[in-house]
Amino acid sequence: MTALITRDELKAAIETGSVTVLDTLGGEYYAEQHLPGAVELVPADVDARAPALLPDRDAAIVTYCSNTACGNSGQVADRLTALGYTNVRKYREGIQDWVEADLPTESA
Repeated sequence: MTALITRDELKAAIETGSVTVLDTLGGEYYAEQHLPGAVELVPADVDARAPALLPDRDAAIVTYCSNTACGNSGQVADRLTALGYTNVRKYREGIQDWVEADLPTESA
């Protein structure tokens, strides 16, 4: 089971630049809005893109998707862990929680 991160912890990590944030929704959802600095990585692309996108397997990584009902963030986190990434956490509440808290987002 992937460790979780709270909204406040994630906000602080983004502000200090100490985390790589992965948007696991991708496509139009990513283009429309994503967390600041987030990189798109959907479950189907993890094996192919992770080595180049995330070369440091010990770096802090956070996955998120739309909300608690969305499974993408857990799938990506689990796959990264299986590939040897050691510091992966999941923002379970997702972008819905982030937006409802009036925090900033970006668009492509």
